[in-house]
Amino acid sequence: MESFQTRFSAWTPFSNMSLNRQLFQERVGLISHWFDLWTNKQRQEFLFTILLRCSKSQLRFVQDWFSQRMQVNKVDFSTVLPRFISLYIFSFLNPKDLCAAAQVSWPWKFLTEQDCLWRPKCMKFGWYLPYMPTDNEYGAWKHHYIACVSHLDWLTPREATAIYGTLNEPKAGDDELQERQREKCLRKMTWEKIALNKKELFKARPPWVSGTCCSRLLKSKCQPRLSQTVRDRVGLHKALEKQLVLASLEALPKRNNISGRHSYPLLSKKYWYRVHKNYDCSSDAFQPHCILISSRIPAYEMVVDSVKTDVISVVYEHCGITLESLLSLIEKALNGRKAQSMGIFSTGDSREIDLLQGYKIGLQNLLCPEVRDFWEKLGSFVATGEEGGHVALFVPLAASEAGMDVLSQLSQLTGTLFTAPTGIATGSYQHILSDWLSQQQDKIPLSIYFIESKLQTWCNLTDFLEDTLKSVRRQLSPFFKDLKKSISGRMIGQFMFDTLSTVNILSNQGIAQALADGLMELSKENSEINNIEDNSQDTKWSLGKRHLNFEVLIKLERKLQMESAEKRTQVVRELLQSERKYVQMLEIVRDVYVTPLKAALSSNRAILSAANIQIIFCDILWILSLNRQFLDNLKDRLQEWCPAQCVGDIFIKFGSQLNTYTNFFNNYSVVLKTIEKCREMIPAFRSFLKRHEKTIITKMLSLPELLLYPSRRFEEYIHLLYALRCHTPAEHVDRGDLTTAIAQIKQYKDYIDQVKQNAIRKDQLSDIQKIIGGCPSLSEVNRYLIRVQDVAQLHCSDDEIIFSLRLYEHVHDLSLFLFNDVLLVSRRHTSHIPFERTSKTTYQFIASVALPRLLVEDVPDSKYIKNSFVLQGPRHEWICATEVEDDKFLWLSVLQNAIRSSLKK
Repeated sequence: MESFQTRFSAWTPFSNMSLNRQLFQERVGLISHWFDLWTNKQRQEFLFTILLRCSKSQLRFVQDWFSQRMQVNKVDFSTVLPRFISLYIFSFLNPKDLCAAAQVSWPWKFLTEQDCLWRPKCMKFGWYLPYMPTDNEYGAWKHHYIACVSHLDWLTPREATAIYGTLNEPKAGDDELQERQREKCLRKMTWEKIALNKKELFKARPPWVSGTCCSRLLKSKCQPRLSQTVRDRVGLHKALEKQLVLASLEALPKRNNISGRHSYPLLSKKYWYRVHKNYDCSSDAFQPHCILISSRIPAYEMVVDSVKTDVISVVYEHCGITLESLLSLIEKALNGRKAQSMGIFSTGDSREIDLLQGYKIGLQNLLCPEVRDFWEKLGSFVATGEEGGHVALFVPLAASEAGMDVLSQLSQLTGTLFTAPTGIATGSYQHILSDWLSQQQDKIPLSIYFIESKLQTWCNLTDFLEDTLKSVRRQLSPFFKDLKKSISGRMIGQFMFDTLSTVNILSNQGIAQALADGLMELSKENSEINNIEDNSQDTKWSLGKRHLNFEVLIKLERKLQMESAEKRTQVVRELLQSERKYVQMLEIVRDVYVTPLKAALSSNRAILSAANIQIIFCDILWILSLNRQFLDNLKDRLQEWCPAQCVGDIFIKFGSQLNTYTNFFNNYSVVLKTIEKCREMIPAFRSFLKRHEKTIITKMLSLPELLLYPSRRFEEYIHLLYALRCHTPAEHVDRGDLTTAIAQIKQYKDYIDQVKQNAIRKDQLSDIQKIIGGCPSLSEVNRYLIRVQDVAQLHCSDDEIIFSLRLYEHVHDLSLFLFNDVLLVSRRHTSHIPFERTSKTTYQFIASVALPRLLVEDVPDSKYIKNSFVLQGPRHEWICATEVEDDKFLWLSVLQNAIRSSLKK
């Protein structure tokens, strides 16, 4: 009874050892059962409580037990340490030791064959893979290193002497001794400097880079910046190592072994070709073609998609960018290479290039320091003329004398050949499909950069594509916000090409080409003309040899006069044909719209009132009457056409009656508003427009689209007049009248451009004022938007700390609206729409600062901040940062340029 009570009691019987042991086992079993039922957290708390109650000897017992079960001092470090630390350790081994380490175990074999270890060792000797390894492939660079080493031409000193002879001829005792001492001293100095640089680089290099130099290709983004002293030493080390390699490579073709020592091995012919192609910048295979495409080009996305795959395309914004920023984009795209040729696809006319906003390159500003410096640097990016390098301007500069002077001065400034279209064709960008100036190659620039079928489709449908792409850009711009312009442009362009079914549009291209070839064969000149051409070639040869005679000069002069007269006739015919087409489009407005509306008004079934008909169609009918008379005069003159005939007087007469067009453009906005108001308020007029718009009779155009033709016609007039004067001899009677007519039409064209620009800027300011909450009135005279930049606003907790150690906090997202006279700062808020992928962005006005009172300060990059700058106004200060470095460079360049311009004003 006494033992039974002891057994089930809460105390342990120390006197009875057998009963004590039995009771201990029962309690251990009970606690083990409880331990199995506990959660992980409860088990951890239990172990923590037990270990706290243990003495030092008991804890030592636990430690010894763990040591016996897991012997840490004998564990393979590659299986315990993180992989990047193991790779860092293996990076100190040479190729021979790496191959030996690969035979230790499978983990070592996997680590020692990684590309990050073997790539620097291959690139040190200029051995590059001919392909890009896939993600799952490893060991490619090791196999490439072994293949390159196995093909090296290694010779023993005896074999080298037998083949190349003994080069180290014995000299006089003192001379030989001095030379050896000098070589020994130079070698000692070189390797001491290299050893010192190794120690400096050891402190900052990443684990995957070789211990001798910092590879630019494998440089980590998170790598700390070296000090200026270390960078200087790195540059010195690179230069010394490069000199050693070059010296050994130059010496090895003559001798493979000197004094029994192996130098840097000579690459075999197989691998040397690949190295030559990678490093020789003058090789045509590694001089790509480059094309610059302005965002001002209508439907530029389709132009980008028309670029060939082997051509580098650079899409740049026409507004909000400077010449310096454009050069930076080109340099980044070329990546240190020279371009075989470079094309510039931008807007412009036959006298100047509309390269950027505020930079219309012509004879007036070509020699300005900023513009001149831009073209000189651009010419340095292109291969020389001897290598076939040239710059193609997709602007019809060769169609006028002023444009020819621009091309001549550009060639003299840069030393590079500049070419441009010489075609005389009206319509949207039809000039790029014609002949080009100084065509010395088999291919015209159009075929070098673009897929001709796609670009021709774009030329024919430019006006319609731009209207279509407005809605496409609006819907797809949120998805392509973070992508580059060239990538998004290709995606949208390909989408539009697929949507428009260009295969059906170009289905008859083969038949048209066959017919064109047949007509060319039928129109070949007869044998007599060929004989004349042969004589002209003989004449050129005789001119080159300075054996001239009077008959040859007369024939040459007649030939030049005939060519000039033929070109002049071609321009006049193009003028007549385009004027006839223009008058036909105006007659469509009269026949399809005006006549039925007036007939309905006379029959007491009025669709529009007489006042509305007068407002909408009065000015366009006066324009039709004026151009109908102008067309009749051209027809009469062309019926009796000869080289001595004149057309300048007809244009002067036409230019004196342009007040009709002035009334139309002054009332143009009123006309469009009246059309929209009548469409909404009068159902009969809405049905009338729906019945007649976009039919075959109206050329698939609407009434507002037909009213666009008068504003576009004056650009064609100027283009044709310049081309006509270019092919008119100086002694011709018509030359003075053409000059006067050009001045009249050009002056009126400037007036139209100013009206158009004011309307665009007014709408732009109105849209910005609507999207920014609490924004004051932005409508000011001559104010326009330059650029919008999204930045992050930062806040520094302690300004007394030095710049390199300051910590910044991201507090707000800002959007900076830069105008030509003021900077508007707004807070940006992005909210996501339920069940939609796109987001909604709203803006709240914060402040506006006049540009002359704005101070800009650059903040140097540190460990805690990147791409930042400070904007300081009279009352506010903002520390801003962009996401990428290029955005900061572009923004500061544009901002400083705008500040300088405002100070000049």
